[in-house]
Amino acid sequence: MKIGELVKRARVPKETIHYYIRKGLLRKPRKTGKNAADYSENYVDQLHLIRELQENYFLPLSIIKKIIKEQQNQSEADQSSFKFHAGTIRPIDRLLATEIKGKEVFMEATGIGQKWLDRMEEWGVITSEGNEGEPVYSQDDVIIGKLIVDMDRLGLGPKDGYDPEALRYLADFFREVVMPGVKNYINANLETISSGELSEKDSQYTEVMGLFFYHLYRKMVREERHRILKSLEEDAKEV
Repeated sequence: MKIGELVKRARVPKETIHYYIRKGLLRKPRKTGKNAADYSENYVDQLHLIRELQENYFLPLSIIKKIIKEQQNQSEADQSSFKFHAGTIRPIDRLLATEIKGKEVFMEATGIGQKWLDRMEEWGVITSEGNEGEPVYSQDDVIIGKLIVDMDRLGLGPKDGYDPEALRYLADFFREVVMPGVKNYINANLETISSGELSEKDSQYTEVMGLFFYHLYRKMVREERHRILKSLEEDAKEV
């Protein structure tokens, strides 16, 4: 594509694109003439990533340059995971987002439909608290709602053969694991530290355990995917 189309699609000024190329954040494009060059689809993705790292993670260009170089050495799966994470789990949202009041507002903020919101609430995947007759949804519920929409977009919906009730079983499983753990943690620390310290440690405990479950799930998916692909390769060799 020409530079003009890249400017429109990436929503970045031409001067900024040239600046990124001079600084090494973007590779030099393929020349098609003395004053013309061709830009691949990858330039759009890279420009979006640079903007997300600047706006959502508050990183300077010197650090972003190092991240991009490291990312180029990663596998396609890791690159895709990084881009999705950078655009979805954004620190700025955690800093600015508040509770959402009202079902209609929640659906507009997340993109989830009435049918699926009702189903997720019935299953306890998304929950709300009442406030003056209106449901109030937490920041975590907003993120979960957005992720459910993303799951459907990525091919993990009923139309693709995925049973959404699996989310219900996951929620029930985590509830059985989490509730006793939280209770034991609080009881073990209640008499030894102040309420303020307990609140701080509780927040840290929540984040550590959340990251543990996140990376444990990723690890298991990677191992299972590797096992299945290896098995398929071996079966193909035998044919």
